[in-house]
Amino acid sequence: MLLEDQRFLHEDLERLEQGISDRVLDEPRHIRDRLNRDHQISGFLDRIQQQSKRLLDIYNDAEGLRTKEIQSISTGDPFDEFYKQLNEIKDFHRRYPNEPVENLERAYKRKAHGEGESATAEIDNLFTGEEAYGRFLDLTTLHEDYLNLPGVQSRRITYLQYLNVFDQFMPPQCPIKRPEKTTDQYFSYVGRLTDYLESFLRRTRPLEDLDKMFTSFDREFDEAWEAKEVPGWGVETQAAGHGAPETEGTGVGTWCPDCAKEFKNENVYKNHLSGKKHIKAAEARAANRSAVNGAVGGDVNGTSTSKPPSSISAKDLQERAIAEREFRVRKLASTMETVRSDTRVNVERKQGMTERERQQELDALFAESAEPSLRPSGADDESDNSDEEKIYNPLKLPLAWDGKPIPYWLYKLHGLGVEFPCEICGNFVYMGRRAFDKHFNEARHIYGLKCLGITNTTLFREITGIEDALKLWDKIQRDKKKEKNGGENVVQMEDAEGNVMPEKVYYEYASPFVRFVPIMTNVNIAVCKSKAYYETMSLISISASSKAESVKYHRAGGQVTEPSGVP
Repeated sequence: MLLEDQRFLHEDLERLEQGISDRVLDEPRHIRDRLNRDHQISGFLDRIQQQSKRLLDIYNDAEGLRTKEIQSISTGDPFDEFYKQLNEIKDFHRRYPNEPVENLERAYKRKAHGEGESATAEIDNLFTGEEAYGRFLDLTTLHEDYLNLPGVQSRRITYLQYLNVFDQFMPPQCPIKRPEKTTDQYFSYVGRLTDYLESFLRRTRPLEDLDKMFTSFDREFDEAWEAKEVPGWGVETQAAGHGAPETEGTGVGTWCPDCAKEFKNENVYKNHLSGKKHIKAAEARAANRSAVNGAVGGDVNGTSTSKPPSSISAKDLQERAIAEREFRVRKLASTMETVRSDTRVNVERKQGMTERERQQELDALFAESAEPSLRPSGADDESDNSDEEKIYNPLKLPLAWDGKPIPYWLYKLHGLGVEFPCEICGNFVYMGRRAFDKHFNEARHIYGLKCLGITNTTLFREITGIEDALKLWDKIQRDKKKEKNGGENVVQMEDAEGNVMPEKVYYEYASPFVRFVPIMTNVNIAVCKSKAYYETMSLISISASSKAESVKYHRAGGQVTEPSGVP
């Protein structure tokens, strides 16, 4: 019956492809339905690989059974072979009368709500309530394990701080020293953290080739380990003498590698070198460094000779395993940076909520999860949309990220009830001061200004009327022309010391007892109106230069006389 099995496998593959195409065309609105669809497609793809492997084995026909069956059908009496197979089928069903018949058409068909089991029953069991169907991380248990590690008990951090440093394993972010990392408790903690992150990726990204990504992580770690470039696990060296090493930690003070502590004062650092605590820590670090150098077969100065793999100690293998898990945690955390930031925001948001608000949010999440199972089996897409749109919102408040109205106090706090129309944007109305201030840098407002012929948009902030914008633009253009023309016809004045300045500057800052005469070229001497008046004036100085000559007069007789015209 190999030919029948071959036909069944071909049909199964076609049904699987049809089931995948039906689900790809659907775009669920809720993240729970989207995850359920992705997991179903992932299951179908795995089954396609299994069935394709079986079909390939039949075509290869390693034992020759398919060839014999084809020969038996093509040669001899075909009815004899037909009745022979018919009798085998009857005999099988006689022995197994209750054997169910698999209906491939119904096996991969999308089930509507209410037909048998809930479509999202499996997804509900994959995530915890804190994870919210893969939107956030749930590291509360791992945070408790981290606080109980040796070296961390004296430096307790909050859950929000732990979300920022759970992938950092070097001081000063991580207070655990290298000898303390070789304990079974730390090894178990890093292993659970790695397993959780990998499990979270598999649950939230079922359609990605995660095995390929994990293999690339292993390859990168092997290269870094061979080159001794894994952060925190390189060969430790220390300079001779008691001089301060290179600055580490925050980069402000002096870092002591033996005590794994930073000193902001140089004198404090030198005094602690003779303490019992530092001496004990230095001896432990020196012993650990000698063991590491012996394992790699080299000395501190860098001349190393590789040792055979049989000489690698159990401690080296343990350090390699711990370093590999730390390296993988860093890589996994970098791929989930968006989920990590969303988790921090969610934790901060919940810290500002009361217990009653948290309970209401949890009840709303459970009600939303149980809502599809309560719908009738004959409900279509239109009824689903109408049920989802029935939200009690009499005040017409904006909707939050969960599709529900925001609280009224938040609506009043941000002033979302105040309307700000903008004529330049086509009489578009912005709700709230924040949206109004933000729209001046958006494309809609800039495009409206360019349509009016305005190129410099930075000067038109807080201007929403077309007439006001045009008036301001005309004034700016006139001022530019006036400034350009005024710069060409500036009257310059010269003081007694020969300093040349504009007329406006002189009248603002010069002494009121001296009156300067505008510079006139080709003037030898000023001609006064009468000889008698010339005798009454005291000529003080006559300044002549290649550029201009000017006559300077002092005040005499209570009056200042300007030179008359030159013939």
